Amino acid sequence: MTDHVILLHGLWMRGFALLMLHRRLMEAGFRVHRFDYMSVAATQEQTIGRLHARMRALASENGSVHLVGHSLGGLLALRACLDDRELPRGRIVCLGSPLKGSAAARAFANLGGRGGGALLGHNRALLEYGFDQWTGTREVGVIAGRMPIGLGRVLGQFDGEHDGTVAVAETELPGIADHCVVEANHTGLLFSVETGRQVAGFLRQGRFDRALP
Repeated sequence: MTDHVILLHGLWMRGFALLMLHRRLMEAGFRVHRFDYMSVAATQEQTIGRLHARMRALASENGSVHLVGHSLGGLLALRACLDDRELPRGRIVCLGSPLKGSAAARAFANLGGRGGGALLGHNRALLEYGFDQWTGTREVGVIAGRMPIGLGRVLGQFDGEHDGTVAVAETELPGIADHCVVEANHTGLLFSVETGRQVAGFLRQGRFDRALP
């Protein structure tokens, strides 16, 4: 029995951005699916409704149905699984997701009056403020980057390590199962070899492999 993995991209992206991670998880033995959604135009309810339908459809083939989300995709994965009583079992991995809210998103929303906020779309509040803690039943692992290269350096004031867009501290949500930091910037998390290995390890074991280089 082989587990399924659904990949969710981030803000202003589309599913093709996940191709490298898709290939790495396939090589690790998972059945991988890219979930494409309109990150600005679609409402949260529309996106989560489609995601739930996809998860239930894959559940009919047995095995777990895991979610791996980059940035906004990780936030939406958590939102979708806050109440997962009717969803298939599985774990969640968030890549560079500002689970406690993004200072860069708040700064961007304040640029140009209403225009900045409009570019964050229906997920503006989720991006700006995130969650207070994780209270769902699924095990959640978070991978943060600490290569400080990205647009977020211009928009937000970061305290401590960051990936150029999201601060490591913004990814450290109370209630998650495990957390690790890799040498990558925000977009680079999708291409990092170590990220792929850590994702596969957490999906199998519910923890990250500290022995990985």
